[in-house]
Amino acid sequence: MVSPLEGVRVLDLSRVLSGPHCGRILSDLGADVIKLEPPEGDGTRTAQPRIAGISVYFAQQNAGKRNVSVDLQTADGARVALALAARCDVLLENFRPGVLDRLGVGYGAVRAENPGIVYCSISGYGQDGPAARRRAYAPAIHAELGILELAARRRGTDPVSEAFSHGDLYPATHAALAIVAALRHRDRTGEGQHIDISMAETLLYVNEWAGTELAGGDRGMPHVFGGAYAPVLHMADGTWICVPGNPVMMFPAWCRAMGREDLLEDQRFATPEDRQKHQPEMRAVLQEWVGTFTDFDALEEALGRERLVVGAVRRVEEAARSAWALARNSVAEVDDRAGGVLELPRPPWRFSTMETAVRAGPAWRGEHNREVLRDLLGMDEEEIEKLEASSVISSRVYKEET
Repeated sequence: MVSPLEGVRVLDLSRVLSGPHCGRILSDLGADVIKLEPPEGDGTRTAQPRIAGISVYFAQQNAGKRNVSVDLQTADGARVALALAARCDVLLENFRPGVLDRLGVGYGAVRAENPGIVYCSISGYGQDGPAARRRAYAPAIHAELGILELAARRRGTDPVSEAFSHGDLYPATHAALAIVAALRHRDRTGEGQHIDISMAETLLYVNEWAGTELAGGDRGMPHVFGGAYAPVLHMADGTWICVPGNPVMMFPAWCRAMGREDLLEDQRFATPEDRQKHQPEMRAVLQEWVGTFTDFDALEEALGRERLVVGAVRRVEEAARSAWALARNSVAEVDDRAGGVLELPRPPWRFSTMETAVRAGPAWRGEHNREVLRDLLGMDEEEIEKLEASSVISSRVYKEET
């Protein structure tokens, strides 16, 4: 089977997470993604744990990509990057606005060499505006865009930082979508595109409560939706479970599942307003009932009779080895560069007549220098060796990594 983006070539200048994750998506969809790393390497190469000298965190975002290591701080390095961009369909970057312009690889310079380029820039606050040059990392974006405040308000707690980098991963997926749309536009018109993806605007866009907040908030009224309200309870065997939905609104269904419809006559629980005032007592009733179960399947069946959904709280490795994940091959095994295998999440898309996959394991820094410069730029060995001798390009093999 063919891959959706077969024949598309991407030059990935990005680092750490937002850009690299977008590049991983494009690679899994079949594009030839060439990651260009600085001599010091992507910062995530130092993350632990490391297997065969390569960070697993780095591997997850960069599997399937070819790798060249070029010093963009040198004039020759910038010329190499510009020449590569001229032979690619897409350029992906997540520097602060203006940085690549100063290095000679900005959109204007690349477009002059390659008018059909789809040039995608991911930044904190966009390519223009008063905040364009602010430094931005996901935790700061979570704070600035109301994510921490709204979660704390809903839970009645002080703000706490998020465990996951939503501010990087959402922009990455939206960047991939925009790139595919721009490629389709280019196929129809021949016109390239500069795509401006703002981490801040993306988090505003994907916040399902943004419209509600802009309309004045929920005005203190209880409602069904929202993960912040879903009760997390524990069974008799210590298994923690989560039941989606606000129990204030869904208490009647809980009562029917428990066989305790009499509780609806208790003045503490008779109306949503009453239950809102007596949430600790209401949740204690739910916990008492859930605490009688030792079998998760039995609990799921009891709740399911009233169309209530439940999930067990699991570790990532438990979920990845569960029956449904094994049946769908949700984890891919790739070369760990030391004769073994490394387990990475497989792309979630399933096409009826096209193939998506983790195409290869992670590359060492500069592993494909000679291959890429020879095949794409037509350089001979003497030219490549001159670039190596002047440290314009460099590489680091496994033995050095360890």
